[in-house]
Amino acid sequence: MAASLLAREVSDLCLGKPALRSLSVSATVGDALTTLKRSRDNYISFWNCNHGHFSEVDKVDAVAALDDCRCVGKVCVADIIGFLCKEENLSNPGIALQAPVSVLIPKTGDFVRHLESNASLVEAMDLILEGVQNIVIPMEIGGKNSRKKLLQNNLSKSTFHNGRQYCWLTQEDMVRYLVNSISLFSSAAVNPINSLDIINVQDIPAVHYDDPASSALPLLAKCLEMQTSVAIIDGDGKLIGEISPYKLNSCDEDVAAAIATLSAGELMTYIDFGGPPEDLIQLVKERLQERKLVNALELMEDDPGNSSVSSSCSSSSDDEFGVGRSVVKSEGNSARSVKRSEAIVCHPWSSLVAVMIQALAHRINYVWVVEEDRTLFGIVTFAGMMKIFRETIEDHDLGKALKKSPT
Repeated sequence: MAASLLAREVSDLCLGKPALRSLSVSATVGDALTTLKRSRDNYISFWNCNHGHFSEVDKVDAVAALDDCRCVGKVCVADIIGFLCKEENLSNPGIALQAPVSVLIPKTGDFVRHLESNASLVEAMDLILEGVQNIVIPMEIGGKNSRKKLLQNNLSKSTFHNGRQYCWLTQEDMVRYLVNSISLFSSAAVNPINSLDIINVQDIPAVHYDDPASSALPLLAKCLEMQTSVAIIDGDGKLIGEISPYKLNSCDEDVAAAIATLSAGELMTYIDFGGPPEDLIQLVKERLQERKLVNALELMEDDPGNSSVSSSCSSSSDDEFGVGRSVVKSEGNSARSVKRSEAIVCHPWSSLVAVMIQALAHRINYVWVVEEDRTLFGIVTFAGMMKIFRETIEDHDLGKALKKSPT
């Protein structure tokens, strides 16, 4: 089992992946927002070097300077929305957008790591189990001389670093590969998740429907690190929706004003598929004026150059991540229509492989676990699922070693 996995290199999972677009160390928060809006990428990589325009005289020195260029983080629209939600930034969002993009990169945690293209999948799995979210893998472009020539001709392009292009390897990529190799793990994969000790029932990120949406901000920051979402529950503890970073990534910056002024339930309606109702838009504006956050009203202004602002949250990204339709879905049951942000759920007795497939189908890294009456029980993540597969590999290797050892 382990031999077949070890024979696979991480580069095998990068075939067909697009090259990473990047932000230079000198970029601002506004630069990041503009880049994300213009691209189809949900995240953009942040590097500790510049990718500006160089003269012909400077290009040789620039190549040498970029030798140590490394990806040190990633940025998404949800990061920027959370940053704009801070009181001091709502007071003057124009100035906030001029801040260096480095303010969005967590000071603690090692969420992005580099790995050579010939590294094994097991090495990548171990990094993810240590808390890494994205692994940066070099994409080969011929020999050293051709890479250097290519770099000299493309220094202004944001996809070249150290004469190479790079791609992400994500938790989703790893889990998708494991599902495709599920026959190697059939004994563990068919077990119910409540027998595998992978359901997190402690410190579940959740707020009440009537709580201020701003009360979810600390939880959202944590969810960005854990690649999960904030659950919205009613007075009986039943799951009725979620505030998802995945969903926020498809929204515009006006959502920062909505988070600052609306309840969690109102925010779900505001970011739901189809755009915010006019009465909620007016309510946000009135509450901003009441709090004397007049400058924050500029977040609510339509940008003539951006056709998506009027709808606040786009539908294309919703379809990609499976979080935009207004239904709550349960593994093994038909969809039940509700006017809420969708939350993907399973049950404690659902099998591991069923939950993995469910998460992959909706392009999310987690699934909420609920009781039969939809009372929130916990959450299961890709990292927890991968832990089971890693332990299965270790047990298999130990068994083989014991068989080979002399008696």
